[in-house]
Amino acid sequence: MNSNLVVTAEQEDQALAWLTRLRDQPDAAERMRFNTWLHADPAHAEAYVRAQVLWELCEGPAGELAREDAHALQGYLAAMDAPRPPASRHWAAALAVAACLVLMIGVGAGWNPLEQVQDLGADYVAPVGHLRSVTLADNSEVILDANSAIAVDFSHGMRRVQLRRGAAFFHVAHTGEPFVVQAADGEAKVLGTQFEVRLHNEGAQVTVLEGRVAVSAQKSPEQQVLGANRQVAYSNGVAQPQHAVDSTAQLAWREGWLNYYKAPLADVVRDLGRYYPGRILLFSNELGQRTISGSFPSDKPQAVLDSLQRVLGFAQHKLPGGMIVLR
Repeated sequence: MNSNLVVTAEQEDQALAWLTRLRDQPDAAERMRFNTWLHADPAHAEAYVRAQVLWELCEGPAGELAREDAHALQGYLAAMDAPRPPASRHWAAALAVAACLVLMIGVGAGWNPLEQVQDLGADYVAPVGHLRSVTLADNSEVILDANSAIAVDFSHGMRRVQLRRGAAFFHVAHTGEPFVVQAADGEAKVLGTQFEVRLHNEGAQVTVLEGRVAVSAQKSPEQQVLGANRQVAYSNGVAQPQHAVDSTAQLAWREGWLNYYKAPLADVVRDLGRYYPGRILLFSNELGQRTISGSFPSDKPQAVLDSLQRVLGFAQHKLPGGMIVLR
């Protein structure tokens, strides 16, 4: 690429439009029009090369996002009681192309259909980059981590909270009624406590700061009772054995700090994504398994990524619209 050439935004848009057309088996006349456009101005060739590079960087992540968003959109339609035929291969492929263009053009960094679905029926939502404190009807206090959502149902002598996205810290008021937090394929029943419930890709994790919590996973026969500084995770309905943790350090996100000890980079990137006003995609399984220890300010996700890049030596590609690809 020639970095000395000045390429306008209009030329970049034209290059992206041509890139899309050429991937759809154009006829000879269309190819001739493309060649005419390409040779009309050296900036056109430069814009097209840049478009190809951006496409290569984001095509894989965009395809994955498109698959997720296609599923989310179907769920959204169902939730809105507007049935539609299931997405066809042709529609899914078209959505993948559209997603890639959206990522490159930068229109959709702040829109996530999956999150829109998760927020349907949510009573409290914390936006990206901001915590939210809530006092429930029973005077229990909840701190929502950034980009998190809960639904609350206090009825029939039960206090139920569903964690729909992200993480939440609970300081439960004593009323005599059971207090249960449901997350993925399990639940945490309060026995008098302060604790966190955090969703992850396949399940959830419960960390107790004070008091006791009984954690049950759908496919595990016995519940586990956790005391202070204990943690348990479950995935796909199966619970792991509980273990000791430094709860104060792990829950420091409430004060604006993310603390890690030998944590996979994939977990760190996932957490930073709650505070970054765009999307961060980790495009390497090997890189994602490398471990990190340290304490990082949650309000400076880009600075944290820059520091990790210097230590781990990964490549960081910044795309239009707030998209960052790590590999």
